[in-house]
Amino acid sequence: MAITLRPITPDNWEQCINLRTTDEQTRFVAANLYSLAQAKVFPECIPLAIYHGETMIGFLMYAPTGNEGQYWIWRLMIDKDQQGKGYGRAAMQEAIRLLKTRPDCKEIWLDFTPGNVVAARLYLSLGFEQMGVDEKGEIVMRLRM
Repeated sequence: MAITLRPITPDNWEQCINLRTTDEQTRFVAANLYSLAQAKVFPECIPLAIYHGETMIGFLMYAPTGNEGQYWIWRLMIDKDQQGKGYGRAAMQEAIRLLKTRPDCKEIWLDFTPGNVVAARLYLSLGFEQMGVDEKGEIVMRLRM
């Protein structure tokens, strides 16, 4: 499966903000427009478009945490019309591969809303371990490199 992660640019940002989750998933992930605004305010964030071939199918954003060797995946979303095809798994595998190329990356962290069983199943299957619940009530997971 040819999944690539590409920068958000003046040529593709509008396509990115037009990607949508299902109505049921809106409580699990922020809108891409919000995430791009966060990336502007928090310049350490790296927003990336997820492509299958030449088609943008999703969005991912990560950042170093400020703690030595830790990176945090802030967002992962696959457009509602592209779900159920294995793209979320492939995008996470590509993100892990990308972060492994950073010599300072020792751990990848993420969190997700309780009740998001698809996310929980995906992250556990990729080797993430549950670390607890954060102050917002979200489930926190870690993958050691």
